[in-house]
Amino acid sequence: MLDQTPYTIITSDSHAGASIDTYKTYLDAKHQALFDDWRGGYKNPQKQHIGSKKHKNWDASERTHDMDVEGVAGEVIFPNTVPPFFRTSVLICGNPKPEDYKLRLEGIRAHNRWLVDFCAEFPERRAGIGLVYLNDIDEAIKDVKWIAEHGLRGGILLPHVPDDCTHILPLYAPDYDRFWALCQDLGVVLNHHGGTGSPDYGPYPISLPIRLHETPWWSIRSYQHLIIAGVFHRFPKLKYIVTEAGCAWVPEVLARMDALWDRVRTGAAGEFQFNTDAVTPEKPSFYAKQNCYYGASSASPVELQDREIIGSQRVLWGSDYPHYEGTYPYTKLALRHTFHDVPVEETRAMLGGNAAKLYDFDLEKLAPLVEKIGIRPDEIAGKPLVDSEFPEKAHTNAFRR
Repeated sequence: MLDQTPYTIITSDSHAGASIDTYKTYLDAKHQALFDDWRGGYKNPQKQHIGSKKHKNWDASERTHDMDVEGVAGEVIFPNTVPPFFRTSVLICGNPKPEDYKLRLEGIRAHNRWLVDFCAEFPERRAGIGLVYLNDIDEAIKDVKWIAEHGLRGGILLPHVPDDCTHILPLYAPDYDRFWALCQDLGVVLNHHGGTGSPDYGPYPISLPIRLHETPWWSIRSYQHLIIAGVFHRFPKLKYIVTEAGCAWVPEVLARMDALWDRVRTGAAGEFQFNTDAVTPEKPSFYAKQNCYYGASSASPVELQDREIIGSQRVLWGSDYPHYEGTYPYTKLALRHTFHDVPVEETRAMLGGNAAKLYDFDLEKLAPLVEKIGIRPDEIAGKPLVDSEFPEKAHTNAFRR
């Protein structure tokens, strides 16, 4: 008989942020006048919102109501709105140019201060992810220390460094070792998220579709850079997760990296010669199993087909709330579709157990809430959706067949 203890569901991918005017109160006083100048000239490039979607970023009552109705007890919180001195959402704005860096840095620090207060409203339910920039490693180190000291147990959102961002060192540069060492020592989780760090695709009619198509690739690229560069060999206790890039790609990417490792450790690959001192002593797949996790946002059954290879203890389900492409308000249907034929204990791990371990959620403190709002295994197991149950208005990939 199935253990009918409700699933402790923790979304590894949700988004929140303050309204623009609220952020002003979190800026240092010396930047207030500059904020007023910036605010007076700022125009939101995305004014269209379905219903009250934008308020879900910061409205505690609306947000917790939605989570309770969907059976979600906890959330790992990425940013979503427009901090001071930004052109657009922090998720898609990219790395600051040298001339923008100082003010943009103040903007993300305002967000981090706000996020501390936001998480403090429901500390057992919310794990906030702090923001850093890599333009100046010393300043990034200061921010990591601040984030850890102020209890943002979601860790940091690690920027990608696309090739056209020549003023920031690539992630495989050894200059970052003191940064990685600090994150390891403090137990700070490194998060990459799809959509951040894309290059400039230019003003062409097809630019946006191409950008959207390649969105997950930049996270996968950074994942490969960190593994191949030996970051996880030198810092074996680092915790790293790729979120909203799926996980179906993992077996193929690791197989290719392992094959390359087999060649380059001999000192040559075809006509190319290598310094074998730079090659990790273990295969890339070793470090993936040791250090890496995958935030499978809006996961469909296709994403979980190879979970035995990936490791179900490394996969974290995510709702992508409150994004249009997330599972809300169809989360219960999405979970039935994706997990109806997955063993209960694996489902329990991917829906919340893995997130609790990675982000230090206290399951005992969540237990009373879970008993009240939680989804039980017999509501999912053995109950695939029939055709009439697939929601026509859903934008999420979770219902992929």
